[in-house]
Amino acid sequence: MNQKTKDLAELSVPKLMLKFFIPAFIGVFLNALYNIVDRIFIGQGVGSMALSGISVTFPVMLIVMGFGMLIGIGAGVLVSINLGKHDIKKAEQVLGSSFLLMLLVSVLITILGFSIKGVLLQSFGATPETIEYANDYLNIILAGTVFQVVGFSLNAIIRSEGNAKIAMYSMIISAGTNMILNPIFIFGFGWGVKGSAYATVISMILLTIWVLAHFRSSKSVVKLKAENIRFDRKILFEILAIGMAPFSMQIANSVVQGLINTKLIAFGGDLAVGAMGIVNSVLTLIVMAIVAINMASQPIISFNYGAKSYVRVKETLRIAILAATAIAIFAFAVVETIPSNIVKLFNSTDVGLLDFGKEGLRMSLLALPFVGFQVVVGNFFQSMGKARIAVLLTLLRQVIILIPLLFILPNFFGLNGIWMAMPISDLCSAVVVVFFLVNQWKKLGNLIETHN
Repeated sequence: MNQKTKDLAELSVPKLMLKFFIPAFIGVFLNALYNIVDRIFIGQGVGSMALSGISVTFPVMLIVMGFGMLIGIGAGVLVSINLGKHDIKKAEQVLGSSFLLMLLVSVLITILGFSIKGVLLQSFGATPETIEYANDYLNIILAGTVFQVVGFSLNAIIRSEGNAKIAMYSMIISAGTNMILNPIFIFGFGWGVKGSAYATVISMILLTIWVLAHFRSSKSVVKLKAENIRFDRKILFEILAIGMAPFSMQIANSVVQGLINTKLIAFGGDLAVGAMGIVNSVLTLIVMAIVAINMASQPIISFNYGAKSYVRVKETLRIAILAATAIAIFAFAVVETIPSNIVKLFNSTDVGLLDFGKEGLRMSLLALPFVGFQVVVGNFFQSMGKARIAVLLTLLRQVIILIPLLFILPNFFGLNGIWMAMPISDLCSAVVVVFFLVNQWKKLGNLIETHN
């Protein structure tokens, strides 16, 4: 074993979690931050209607990111499991097959996206006042799809092979570039929403160059070799099966965001959609902090599950749940205390947007303390290759319970019904997640007794 895999097998779990969490948190925080920076610069520099316009594109962005997660996380789990089995040849075959899949999927998304973007934007809540902003932004983002999918997916695999710091540097390069170029393009060049989109695509191009260079360098545990860049039906099926949970989450989130936007238009208008953009930005920042815990725990769980070190698997899960819950409770306290200050970061002049945003933040995040452990448990099942359970738990919170509530509650409570649907869904799904968690916890205990 090299040092990376030796650490996964032998280093104490708390130290290993901290070692992986710090770079993962820095990386995802910057990633979430530069999406928020986009909205802040657009809201302050272009206006509230432009902010509403790019909020309409958010469901489309989620779809593109979903495909990146489908391949990157699916392949990453397989790489970790095979490293745990000391099968580096199979791990490199996974990398090669996944890279070819990234390229093919990116081309298909781009072609399909340009073909139906008009229908998509209208379905997701674009109005005559916001459609031009949304269209200008989305045209550029779709043109850079290949860089977003390849960059994100390969960086997930870098993290899965145990190179957490390099994955962090990837996000620093990408996020840093975006945050520098955004004000230059929006304010300096006067390009408006197009400038923000250009900044995003350029940052993705640099990310792609960086991650490709890594897999050809001596720092990588698995290498991207020409002979492995081919379709292997068995490997591709495994990648898609494992990656289906985060993919389903993103696609479901996209559908739900589109539905929420249309409901917001009906009960609150364009400013309510802009407020939802602010809510999504804040929620993304919080969830990304929890996702950093998942990124830290995934290679540990996958590697040790493959190596049948179930005590380390169980300890990793326990630490991840405690950390995620602590983050969720802290974030809840901040949001509920200063919602007006948060909204003013995005736009400080529109009183209507301030009112919508303040109420949206307070009400939609009421059940935030119960979200952290749900995200961790879904990742836990996914990290062990139990794709079906992971998909179920993911869809439960964001689709199965939430969508019916979005159709029912607004009829009785108007706009407040839309905000209320989210915390009610979080609470209901938490009960089911606890059931699966307790059951799996007992199974891990039995496996530990069996192998002792």
